[in-house]
Amino acid sequence: MRTRLLALVLALGTALTVLGAGPAQAAGYRYWSFWESSGGTWAYATEGPATAKPADGSVSGFRFSVSEDSGDSAQPRTAPDFEAICGAARPKPGEKRIALVIDSGTRADAPSGETPPASRVACARVRQDATTAEALAEVAKPLRYNSQALLCAISSYPKTGCGEQVAAGGPTSKPNPPAAPKADAGGDSGPSIGIVAGLAAILALGAAAVWQSRRRRYSGPR
Repeated sequence: MRTRLLALVLALGTALTVLGAGPAQAAGYRYWSFWESSGGTWAYATEGPATAKPADGSVSGFRFSVSEDSGDSAQPRTAPDFEAICGAARPKPGEKRIALVIDSGTRADAPSGETPPASRVACARVRQDATTAEALAEVAKPLRYNSQALLCAISSYPKTGCGEQVAAGGPTSKPNPPAAPKADAGGDSGPSIGIVAGLAAILALGAAAVWQSRRRRYSGPR
């Protein structure tokens, strides 16, 4: 009986070790993220460049990087400063000026065999109802999109690939990065209910094993 209980305790301990282990490193996606200026800082865009229609004097940014979702996506490393980018461009009737920051990212995020081009800024003059994608096409051709209208390349970078998933072992073939951050399901300040219950079960079984051992030792004829 004691041997059986001890084996059960060890089995539960092993299971809890597996359950308590941290999750595997989440895979990221290699893609161009889209940003808009908000009070002098960058904010992750809530819609794609093909539908966004910024006003005259706006700043839009693009950053190539590997990230899990918008919550940890890397921002353009150049601040959204309209005057610094478009200050010399005087407004014209029927047009609007859009400042663009194009950050090609780091070598660590570049696809194998490619080197990110130098980051740059540009001032696009477009018609009043033009989208950010149209403004980008004015200053950074050629652009490449996939069949789901995901922006794959700016000025031919990268040459191949489009939102591919990148895991610890290298890129996979799954396309299309998530467009919004994942909701936080809860804090990580303590053990889960399942782990606490399991520990309680182990303590109870350990106590039972000790009780059985003492009972066998002291039971019997006197």
